[in-house]
Amino acid sequence: MKIKITALLASLVLAISFSASALAKQELRFPINLPEAKEGQVVHVPPTMADLEDADLHPELKRTIRRGYDLFMNTQQLRGKNVFNDMTCKSCHMGEGRLPFAAPVWRAVIAMPNFRGKNQHVNNLEERIAGCFAFSMNGKPPAYGSDDMIALTAYHQWLAKGLPTFERKNFYGRGYPIEDAPKAPSYKRGEKLYADNCAICHSDDGSGMRVDGKAHFPAVWGDLSYNWGAGISRLHTLAGFVRNNMPLGQPLTMSVQESWDLAEYIDSQERPHDPRFTGDLKETRAKYLDTFHKHTYYGLKKQGRLLGDHDNFGEKDFIKPDNLRPRTYK
Repeated sequence: MKIKITALLASLVLAISFSASALAKQELRFPINLPEAKEGQVVHVPPTMADLEDADLHPELKRTIRRGYDLFMNTQQLRGKNVFNDMTCKSCHMGEGRLPFAAPVWRAVIAMPNFRGKNQHVNNLEERIAGCFAFSMNGKPPAYGSDDMIALTAYHQWLAKGLPTFERKNFYGRGYPIEDAPKAPSYKRGEKLYADNCAICHSDDGSGMRVDGKAHFPAVWGDLSYNWGAGISRLHTLAGFVRNNMPLGQPLTMSVQESWDLAEYIDSQERPHDPRFTGDLKETRAKYLDTFHKHTYYGLKKQGRLLGDHDNFGEKDFIKPDNLRPRTYK
């Protein structure tokens, strides 16, 4: 097991794009220190793009996977068409979608098709990716079966190379694991932690950092951030992300309590509506309460504000993408 973890650590580097003055276009690369796998966990070492060059695959398939990688790493190239904020795929799925404890995307490949409580039907991989566009990127997914969607699924599937489908084993590094907070999360403590640790990249007002009009670090609230339907708007998801990945390049340096406090502060800020908005805030929260919003503050009063009490959908001119739709086999 130790050999596998060592191989995984050796294969994973995190590219940091410094976004200030002369350093704006430079990259610093350094290894990520990760915990050892627990007894019984299965370790998957995803292939790299370098491995793709030597793979026994058709040249056109390799080209498609490279396109998917390009879209994954620079989803902002779809800005105004499919993406309507400053997020990219790698904002949440770090290390090229390969990094353990940063929701590595290969897990979705072997879990799909599967039933999702969030939309109450069986989803395939394309629909899972579509949800990221609709919620995390506050946008409109590429059409199912389109060149861009096939490229993205091809890249996801490349990362899952060697794994069986419908596998339900206990995989090392999936999701953003975190323990319960030792005490109730605090907005005030989170506010100070944010100022001391996060504002340098994500700005005092949560709007992120831009250089020459391009996002280098994403917004964590406001019009340019994820909307109220994004998975990371749930406190436990954001707390787990912070614990395992933030500050950038320093995983597990924020304590469990500090991670929950930061999530309390960040996810108490305003952001675009859940695209499933029915036109009534109370009704929308109630409709998706059991499957999602019991973990968010959408439709609740925090710091004297009723969160979601607005008509703001961010930069897009629609509410719900028209290619997100329910399905039944009855």
